[in-house]
This record gives sequence, C-alpha cells and structure tokens, in this order.
Amino acid sequence: MRESLHDFMKVGIVHFMAYPQEQSSEDYLHTISSIIEDEFFGAIEIKSAPDEKTVEQARRLLESSGMTVGFSAHPILIRNKGNLNAIEEEERQRAVDLVKGAVDQAYQLGAKNLAFLSGKDPGFKDRERAVGCLIESIQEICKYVRSKGNLEILLEPFDHQTDFRCLIGPSELAVEVAHEVRKVDPSFGLMVDLSHLPMLGESSEKALTTTREYLKHAHMGNCLISDSNDPLYGDKHPRFGYPGSEIDIPELTEYLRTLLDIGYLEEGKHRTLSFEIKPSPGESSQAIITQAKRTLRAAWQRV
Repeated sequence: MRESLHDFMKVGIVHFMAYPQEQSSEDYLHTISSIIEDEFFGAIEIKSAPDEKTVEQARRLLESSGMTVGFSAHPILIRNKGNLNAIEEEERQRAVDLVKGAVDQAYQLGAKNLAFLSGKDPGFKDRERAVGCLIESIQEICKYVRSKGNLEILLEPFDHQTDFRCLIGPSELAVEVAHEVRKVDPSFGLMVDLSHLPMLGESSEKALTTTREYLKHAHMGNCLISDSNDPLYGDKHPRFGYPGSEIDIPELTEYLRTLLDIGYLEEGKHRTLSFEIKPSPGESSQAIITQAKRTLRAAWQRV
C-alpha cells in the first residue's frame, strides 16, 4: 500500500518482551526511554515497575511521551500461577485479587488498557464450568476497574494445546466469554496476537472475522511449532522469519490485509498494533526491533 502505515495504525511494542533482560529500576526506565524516544512508536505496553519509587518515575516519563500506555498482567498471573478460571473458589479468588492489584498498578502508571490471559484448560470434562468461572472472574474485575476509572480491560487468547495450554483459546470461545462479560462492562474487549494463531490452528481471516465485534487490540509476533526439540519451540516470540518459524512477511501481510478488511485498521483511526518480539540467545534487542520495523514496512507495501 502506498499510503503511510502510520496513517492507519499506532504502532506499539511490548516493552518487557523486547527487553527481557531488564531487572533493575535503572534498566526499566532506560529501556522505556529508548522506546518512547523512537518516533516510530506511538504505543508501549509495560509490566510492573520494580518498586514504588520507579512507578512514579515511570509514570512521569510515560506521561511526557504522549504515547498510549498499556499494562500487561500476564507476568503477574504467570509468575504467581494465577488461574482466573479455577473451579476451586479460593484459587480463583486469589487470581482475581492478583489482577485487581495489577489494575491498581496500571492506574498508577497512567495506562489506558490492561490485558490478561485465562488459566489452564482443564479438559473437556470441566471446560464448561471453567468458562463460567472465567466469566465470573472477569466480571468482578471489570466492576473493580469501573469503581476506579475508565481503564479498558482486554482478554488475550493464548494457545490451547501447545505451550501455555490456556482455556482461551479458540476464537469462538473467546467471543462467548466476551459476550457475557459485556453485559457488565460494554467496553470489555479481546486482544488477538498473530503469533498465537498457528498454535490455535486458525488463519488470520478465521480469528479476526470471528472476533471483529470484540477486537480492541492486536499484536504482531512469531512462533515456532515445527520442531518440539528447538529451544524456541512454543510461545517464545522469536523475530520474524526465524529459521523454522511460522511468521514472516507473507503471513504478516495477510494479517494486515484482514485487519483492514474488518475495519480494525482504518485511515485516521490510529488503532494500536503492537510488536511482541523477544531476542533469542545471542541477539540484541535493538537489532530485532529494527528488523521488526523492516518486516512491517515490507508487509505493508504488499497489502
């Protein structure tokens, strides 16, 4: 397409995936700065700050950037083994409380949205009950969010059988959950990630047309599922075109074309489309970020 991609989207990046090595307060702030100083990006997605002092510093830094800020509760849930669809009530409530804590942090950092993932798929026997538990959890979270402000809440479908083995999961099931949650919070939405689609056995057309009425956010990423012995097998988000992986320019082109077809990407709307990429051993963060930009530009030219 001849028009500038920036006329159709706000390009974002998942900070903590692009810079997985950051641990200290100094690293957290420095790597955020490197992204917000890059005019290619209009959005950034972050995780928890290392400490309370850093929260305030990061908030001021992000506020001055004028960027759209998203907050990911994924690391909090994964690190603490939180399961929002747990059938056992105490376990489910613990996960809800973890996300409520993430909500508080998101508001502190000036985020506009917060994303989380479902828990493990319990299998066919308990799946229906687990879906009900997940809906109950998200509705409770949404009520908590609305008591504090207008943070937008997003559920991200992950793989169902490959790596994280999450309940959500297939696009149809994600839509079923979103439909019920919207009875409590009409602003609730879904986040679709290109990197998860091969693991779900879904094409861009299948996933995006199914979720179009609920789609509020989109990610661009890659995965490797052809060789279970490869150290990057599963949901490791290697750079685009990594040997043996699933996503490169042709697949990203199809994804972009479908996002245009369903109206998510539209000239002047500037909806967010974020990179979720992670350097493999021996690769630098800056190199894969630059490579991602080249890949996006090349794919956009083919749309």
